Amino acid sequence: MLNRAIAPPTNPIGDIHLKKPQVLKFKNGLPVYVFHSPDQELVRIEWIFNNVFNEHENPLLNSALSALLKEGTINYNSAEIADKVDFYGAFLMPEYGFDITSLTLYTLNKHSAVLLPLIKEILTVSTLPQKELDTYLRNNKQKLQVSLQKNDFLARRAYYNHVFGTENRYGKTPTLVDYDLISRDALIDLYYQQFTPSNCRLIVSGNVSEALLEELSQQFGEDWTSMKTTSLVAPTLKADTGHLIYEEKADALQSAIRIGMPSINRNHVDYPALQFVNTLLGGFFGSRLMRNIREEKGYTYSIGSAVGTLMYGGFMTIATEVGVDVTDATLIEIEKEIEILRTEHAPLEELELVKNYLSGSMLGSLESIFSHADKFKNVLLSNMELSYYDHYMKEINAMTPEKVKEIAERYFDYNKMIKIVIGKMKTMELVSKL
Repeated sequence: MLNRAIAPPTNPIGDIHLKKPQVLKFKNGLPVYVFHSPDQELVRIEWIFNNVFNEHENPLLNSALSALLKEGTINYNSAEIADKVDFYGAFLMPEYGFDITSLTLYTLNKHSAVLLPLIKEILTVSTLPQKELDTYLRNNKQKLQVSLQKNDFLARRAYYNHVFGTENRYGKTPTLVDYDLISRDALIDLYYQQFTPSNCRLIVSGNVSEALLEELSQQFGEDWTSMKTTSLVAPTLKADTGHLIYEEKADALQSAIRIGMPSINRNHVDYPALQFVNTLLGGFFGSRLMRNIREEKGYTYSIGSAVGTLMYGGFMTIATEVGVDVTDATLIEIEKEIEILRTEHAPLEELELVKNYLSGSMLGSLESIFSHADKFKNVLLSNMELSYYDHYMKEINAMTPEKVKEIAERYFDYNKMIKIVIGKMKTMELVSKL
């Protein structure tokens, strides 16, 4: 009989095997990456485009363009597009990020012959109607007005401004006036620059039939041509360092805190080790920041740290909201935890916990063929190979107390981090007003 008082035996996670795509290239040069799984009923098709920016690097243009993609073509208005997608039980989602804009379709193979011509229209002859643009601008201005009353939103804006600078796509944040400056003509010009086969990568995953690939080739590989030349220019990043930046909110019950600095991205050899140390500090529920500031001190419901990778850089950030009476104490505790990380060796038992967590997270994230495609997309967008994940797992499992301390000393310097506080605090030393 099973004795439920005894925990089952545990075994180390072995090698993780990622599926490799079939790589194709259409006649117009469009690269296609295919992840076939006959057991999956659905198929997911992702058109991925690098964001194009002018010299002003206004990210509002790109996010507005993404939002308006489904709002009308020369043959369909927004309601007709939505009705057609819904009628066939499909799902169509445009998505905007710092570096890319994507359009993703989930559908059954049998409906692809009907839906792919619609996607072709969206990517080649969208009209970006003025009426829909006006509605988008009006709604987003209203959302911004509401968000500007929230401390966490203000802290996040200030974080990006100071970690990247305000004159580039990563650090520039919208104002109400910025929305008024968006014109349909500018969006149309960007549309024809950005949505071209020379600026596109296509990832197809799921039950990918030969008939589907043939339809994709006909629609997107033969008569889809690049109308304009796409040029990608790296942003000029300019970060502040070391300042404590504060905006007082007299009626605040909580203070929003954001702490961080520029860092490395996935292309750097140290990135897996950096992720490990960040996880130890604040990257999961059992992290040091959670144990100290939530469980022991009771200052907050949630606190966490993260490292992010971008095409032209990276960043690390610590985020939380705390009662205004413990704002100063929270900053002191965060600094203390970072200093301990930099000066003391982490216990082996703690390192094993983090190794198991990260290995388990990696294994658990590979639940379907779509997950394998997602892992591939991450490295594709960083111009890397799937072998990155072998390097990642090797580095994670090789972490030692000495290596943790070395990485913490190199990439976690509290004195160089930007500290953003929106709310109330008592200590005014080294404070710069927003």
